[in-house]
Amino acid sequence: MQQPLIMGVLNVTPDSFSDGGRFDVRDAAVQHALEMRRQGADWIDVGGESTRPGATPVPADLECSRVLPVIRDIIAADAGVKISVDTSKAIVAQQALEAGAHMINDVTAGRHDARMFDVVASSGAPIVLMHMQGEPRTMQQNPQYGDVVHEVVDMLGDRVAAARAAGVTTVYVDPGIGFGKTLEHNLDLLHNLDKLISVGDGIVLGISRKRFIGEITGVQTPDERDVATAFVHALLWTMPVAMIRVHNVALHAQLRTLSYRVLS
Repeated sequence: MQQPLIMGVLNVTPDSFSDGGRFDVRDAAVQHALEMRRQGADWIDVGGESTRPGATPVPADLECSRVLPVIRDIIAADAGVKISVDTSKAIVAQQALEAGAHMINDVTAGRHDARMFDVVASSGAPIVLMHMQGEPRTMQQNPQYGDVVHEVVDMLGDRVAAARAAGVTTVYVDPGIGFGKTLEHNLDLLHNLDKLISVGDGIVLGISRKRFIGEITGVQTPDERDVATAFVHALLWTMPVAMIRVHNVALHAQLRTLSYRVLS
């Protein structure tokens, strides 16, 4: 049975929805990355710009000043850590890859910056392309779809084709749970993840601590949604998901070990 890789979230921002401000100090961020690595993370996803609902963009130089020192320090401490960088700006992606990052995670699927695919292609790195309706600042203001599954699959298919045409060899897709979607949109996508199997080179799923989990459970505080997050992942464990992006790595490493023994 295929086991999804675990991507640990490292937000080096003051305003991320779940842990904003906890790891925006360089040393704290590096230590948290190394702890997630010890707990079983296969990837560390470093982000220097919040993409929570209502978030406003930050300049590229500020984003670089947040992520580049952290990337260098993580690699200096443990050269075996695989680092992805959550950015939609080509210049940030380029400098992050030059600093030692291994993959780019673009929530705009390359639509924000026309140079993104060229930068990634020239490095030989893989990229994650995510679906989002609108932009973080406005995406949750009454999102509308005719057929959310069909529209997400079509958009990601188009963006994967564009990335491949630019020379990117490995392209993962993320349905963008919580990014311009209502509760019902999110559930429709989770029920139909199999429709994304043939779109790219693997599915990346980011549901950790998301608002839709709070809507269902009534748990309002994001960092109290870890058990519910793990339960949703357990329900989806037999789906063809390549990576899960999570805040609580230790809990999901336990889930992965347990599910392998029970389900295989």
